[in-house]
Amino acid sequence: MPTIAQIAAQVRPLIREVQAEQVHRDRTSAAPPRIVDVREQNEWDAGHIPGAELIPLGTVAQVAPEKLPRKDESIVVHCAAGVRSAVAAYQLQQLGYTNVSSMAGGFSAWRELGLPIEAPLTRAQLDRYSRHVLIPEVGVEGQRTLLASKVLVIGAGGLGSPAAYYLAAAGVGTLGIVDSDVVDVTNLQRQILHSTDRIGEHKAESAKRTLQALDPDITIAPYVERLTAGNVDRILASYDVIVDGADNFPTRYLLNDASVKWRKPVVHGSVYRFEGQVTVFKPYEGPCYRCLFPEPPPPELAPSCEEAGVLGVLPGIIGTVQAAETIKLLLGVGEPLVGRLLLFDALEMSFHEVKLRRDPKCPVCGEHPTITDYIDYEGFCASPADWREQHEAVAGKTA
Repeated sequence: MPTIAQIAAQVRPLIREVQAEQVHRDRTSAAPPRIVDVREQNEWDAGHIPGAELIPLGTVAQVAPEKLPRKDESIVVHCAAGVRSAVAAYQLQQLGYTNVSSMAGGFSAWRELGLPIEAPLTRAQLDRYSRHVLIPEVGVEGQRTLLASKVLVIGAGGLGSPAAYYLAAAGVGTLGIVDSDVVDVTNLQRQILHSTDRIGEHKAESAKRTLQALDPDITIAPYVERLTAGNVDRILASYDVIVDGADNFPTRYLLNDASVKWRKPVVHGSVYRFEGQVTVFKPYEGPCYRCLFPEPPPPELAPSCEEAGVLGVLPGIIGTVQAAETIKLLLGVGEPLVGRLLLFDALEMSFHEVKLRRDPKCPVCGEHPTITDYIDYEGFCASPADWREQHEAVAGKTA
């Protein structure tokens, strides 16, 4: 069977060829030609002529009648070096097209002349994210979406570490890291963003060093401060999705109220010894954190990792699920965990799912919200009953 090059050599005397310079001039004429690129998708993704359309050689005979309905239209076909385009031009002539040319030298000649090129991703980006680009649900456009996205990670600890690591590896263009704490030796059993030589360094800064080393092209914005009612609006405003890796209830309730205010989805995760859970709080499309937990549990029923311990790999599992849910939200693919709580038990190695519903009486996202501004979250979490009594008293005076 003859090769493409051999077929091109046979048909070249039967077709018309045009130089790249001429094609460039004709593009700005009163009647510009239709430029058809007969290379493969991966070649197109690496760069193509502005305004061209992709019809790979193997599909020309099948799709030309639909995509190129006018057989008298001026058409210039090109490939990488002018071999496949010669074959494509001959095929189109056989199909009855009367004004077809093949661009001599192909895209290589065009590039050598320094003529305009469109490239949705750079060559380096195509190489780095090649396994994403191969997935139909992601592709080049999806990767461009990720590169243009902004994700805020609350906490650079057990959950924030794997979540941020995989989001950076996925090419999320901007990652904000909020953490006021410093690296301690007890963190290193699970907080994989940090290392022994970083002990005493701010976690947000340590996270930036690690993530920037993984992908120097993305932007890492460290916030060496604790999330408070005074800074939450400033910090959250520009981000698309929030990853909740907080380790305390005041921050979680504050984050919830701010996310509802700004209509920002929050990918929530939490861990306890051998157990973890993940859900997505998407304002007004599903329940919020307060729908699930109207009040924090007593301290004795919710000990911290420092008090109760945690299996080192558990935050890695939960944080990775959070990263996956975040990517799904950014790309708009799949079924995110909105209205679903995913429970993981490492001892059983089992996952279970619980359905969640919005509470119409929720004080923040319900039909008649009673919390419309930020509150004293430390006081609320320390004693919900006392806070509620004070809140109702103040509300009664201003009614």
